[in-house]
Amino acid sequence: MYIIKVKGVAKIPDYVQLRDDKFTLLAYFRVDRPEKSLDKIGLTDKYEYIMGVIKDLPFGKILKLEL
Repeated sequence: MYIIKVKGVAKIPDYVQLRDDKFTLLAYFRVDRPEKSLDKIGLTDKYEYIMGVIKDLPFGKILKLEL
């Protein structure tokens, strides 16, 4: 799984994309509201880990997650 943090501009907030190994979009959510999207794809139990990665991830960088 891959994670990408996208910088928002003006009134558009920052977003996060979660993609599978074929780079298909699994989830797209605001940095400040991840709960519903993570629950929808079954990653609620990985919430703390994913949010820790998002906090340290620079904007525009693609990072491979090993879950």
